[in-house]
Parts: sequence; C-alpha cells; structure tokens
Amino acid sequence: MFANSSLKICFSAGESSGDNHAANVYLELKKQFPNTTAIGMGGTKMSQAGISLCYDSSQIGVIGVIEVLKHYVEIRRALHKMQQLLLNERPDLLICVDYKEFNYQLAKFAKKNGIKVLFYVGPQVWAWRKSRVKKYGAVIDMMAVIFPFETIYYEAENVPVRYVGHPSIDKVIPRFSKAEALKKFALNSDAPIIGLVAGSRVNEIKRLLPIMLRVAKQLKIDFPNCQFILPQADSISDSLIERYLQKTDVKVLVIKEQPYDVMQCCDAIMTCSGTATLEIALLGIPMVICYRLNFLTYLLGKMLVKTRFIGLPNIIFGEKIINELIQHEATIENMVNEIHRLLTNSEANQNIRADLEIVRKKLGTGGGIKNMVALIIEQLTLKTTSMV
Repeated sequence: MFANSSLKICFSAGESSGDNHAANVYLELKKQFPNTTAIGMGGTKMSQAGISLCYDSSQIGVIGVIEVLKHYVEIRRALHKMQQLLLNERPDLLICVDYKEFNYQLAKFAKKNGIKVLFYVGPQVWAWRKSRVKKYGAVIDMMAVIFPFETIYYEAENVPVRYVGHPSIDKVIPRFSKAEALKKFALNSDAPIIGLVAGSRVNEIKRLLPIMLRVAKQLKIDFPNCQFILPQADSISDSLIERYLQKTDVKVLVIKEQPYDVMQCCDAIMTCSGTATLEIALLGIPMVICYRLNFLTYLLGKMLVKTRFIGLPNIIFGEKIINELIQHEATIENMVNEIHRLLTNSEANQNIRADLEIVRKKLGTGGGIKNMVALIIEQLTLKTTSMV
C-alpha cells in the first residue's frame, strides 16, 4: 500500500540502546518502503542510518533523578526542539523509543497536535509504578513492548499494546567466530579473558570504570596472565576512556564497534546494569552486574522500584542467576571475589551458562525489528488520531 508513498517518520531516542533500536527499525522500514524519510533526535547509529537529526541525544543520555536535574536545562531545550520539529514537519507517525519521561512529554504534545504516537520499548511499569500505565495510555496510540510478560499490565487498563519481541535476539550476532575474534584481537585463549562493560552513558563510565580498573589490577595478582578487554560504546568518547586508562598500569584492550565479538571472547564479564546484561546473556557469558548511582538517586530508587532484581537476565529467569553488586555492595573485594568464582568454580560457571540458555529461550525466536515495522505500517493504515 505504501510502496510508492513518501512516508515521514519522526524518531525520538535519548540513549545509546534506543539509538540502536531506532536505526535498525528505520533501515528495515526503508527496505520495504524506499521512499520513507525520517527525522528526529538520536545518536550516531541513527545518523549513520540516514535519519536527519535535529538534536544529538548523547548530551542528555543520563539516568537517575539527580543526574536528570543536573541536565534539566539541556533536556528542556531538546524537548522544545523536538516539539517544534513536530509542528514544522507534521510527520505521519512519531515513534518514541524508550527514554520514558522525556518521551512521555513529547508524546503528550504530539497527541494534542493530532500526530499519531507509537511508543517502542514500553516503560518498565512492572518495576516502577503500575499506575503509570493509564498515564502513558492517554498519550499514545499503541505501545510496543519487548518482553512477553509486559502485555498484561497494559491490557488490564485497556491500553493498546503489542508484543513485538526483543530486538537484541536478532542483533546480538558476532561477525566472526570465537576463534577468529581471538586471533583478530590478538588474545591468548589459554589465559583468562575478562570483559569490562562499564556502560554507554558518561556518568556510568565515570562511576564504574575506575573501580573496574582497580578490580582488574587486583585480579592480576591471582591471575598474572589474565587479559582485559573493553567494548567502547559509540556514545562514549575516546578522551573519556583514555582519561581513566592513563591512571592505571593494567593493560586494557579497547575495541570499538564490535561489542559482540568482544563479549564472546570473554570467560567472565564485569558489566553495568541495562541492555548490556541481556546482550551478554544471549552470548552465554558468565557475568557480575555492578552498578553505582548518585546516593540520593539510589535512595529514591529503593523506594520506588518494585522488582526484586535490576539485572534483566534475573528478571526474565525469575530468580537470581547472576550476582548483582549494587551501590555499597559494588566494592573491589566483592567484585574480585565474584570474578574469581566465575573463573575457578567450573560447576558454578556451567550452571550459569545453562541458566542463560533458558533466558535466551524465554525471549523467543526473534524477528523483533520486522514485527515492529509491521506494527508501524498497521498504525499508518488506521485513521489518523483525533485532536485531544
């Protein structure tokens, strides 16, 4: 129906994972409907995909109440830019990708101005306040969720929802075999290889990379031949990584744009919370989840978060299969001990790998991006949203 039509889509992504998801959706949409154009807010991946950006979201990719307050002026500026873009361009559809608070405000504005809204990667209402389901339902035309258990929360409040599948299923595919990657990165398969996945946000790198490097230095005592490798996110500058590497005598191999080839080489990984934990799980690599926040943000989170775990593999599995070292528990000693256990306790290592395979199966067979494109077309065929 739209093969020869000129569709205009607006994407709004505020973080590295959303930037990736939006780029992949647009590339698939272009395959099916070549005349499609896209505008919006995002990062490197969206720009490379051909989406015309009015704002680079790498400046506002922060997490936590205190961190958001520190960047409040810049976040408001980005919101105003996006609102003006919607008014000027009148896209056929606004696709909000995660970044829940910002995108809620943008969706509300779009809805009031007669622009259809599809929210992709639904807010984790199962972890926060379930009462927010109605709030989001009032400003969107469709909610696309990536975990099968999420639909029940929206269906209970009669909010249009569709499970499209997790995009990582199709995305987390190394370009090389493990043997090829080891050779490419000049790694010794006979010595332990430990990954440092410190995050895709600047504040995550600042809080986690220094302690990970101190853990690495300590691990060198027990495992003199161990190797450390760090997959650098697109949203993180070379200068930021180098600032911390210059302060340690531990050799760390930094690799760009090949996260899954890096991860598959590892025997164990120290990782931040978030999408990275699921990507590591899909590759079947034992890990320890470490996370530190501003203290006030942490206290607020303790009061508001209603889930037992923060790690996606644990949430999906339903039990703690990966150790989570959060805030005051994310100490050098605890992190060293856990990596030591993952490297030396073969039974624990095998059990974790088996449990991660169950996590993979629970996520389904993939096709998330194609399902999302089908949902976009479905939304475009429906009657344009009415003014509210």
